[in-house]
Amino acid sequence: MASTKKAARVAGLLYFLASLPAPFSLLYIPSVFMVMGDATATANKIRTTELLFRIGIVAELISATIFIFMGLAFYHLLKGVNKKHALLMLTLVLISVPISYLNELNRVAALILSNGAHFSSVLDQSQLDALVMAFFHLHGDGLLLAQIFWGLWLFPFGVLVYRSGFLPRILGVLLIPAGVGYVAASLTSLLSPPYGDIVFHIAAVLGGLGEGSTMFWLLIKGARDSVSRASIN
Repeated sequence: MASTKKAARVAGLLYFLASLPAPFSLLYIPSVFMVMGDATATANKIRTTELLFRIGIVAELISATIFIFMGLAFYHLLKGVNKKHALLMLTLVLISVPISYLNELNRVAALILSNGAHFSSVLDQSQLDALVMAFFHLHGDGLLLAQIFWGLWLFPFGVLVYRSGFLPRILGVLLIPAGVGYVAASLTSLLSPPYGDIVFHIAAVLGGLGEGSTMFWLLIKGARDSVSRASIN
């Protein structure tokens, strides 16, 4: 039987590893390659720095894959608290993964079209560049769909942490507004795009407080070192 402390640290490590590529893949890559209002410049950047663009795609796929194992680790850690809530948490985690995978096809399409020799007989370069920009934008919109589930899973997770007895209750309290922030940022961007960035920045702060503090607590402190109830159910 595994101790709660060990199980918590494993889950925390997977949580950290799943989150690690996000700033690079989801923030840095768009900032480097996207030239707003200039499809040709965007496509040229992809053509001239193709390897970096490919690394961004692979990084997001790795992150989504680790997210599966993170969800399973938290399920086993917390199912002894409330199995139905733990199953709901795991389900919401798993739903987000195929969305993330399918969304990366938009960046793959942008990459293929940026080197559009196979399409040159039916589309001129300016049309290809416009499609590159369109698929790049679609990737950003696809993130809004995945982000809804990145927020939703934090609700049952926060409740489980709060009720666990082997993790600080304040972490559970902080996770709930983090979930609200992510969902609100996605819905605001879809319903009223001009306000999307404002809500996103608020969500980023809430996410840093909730997810960041939980992640590092698990990595550094783990949990109260007792036999995990999850391991005996």
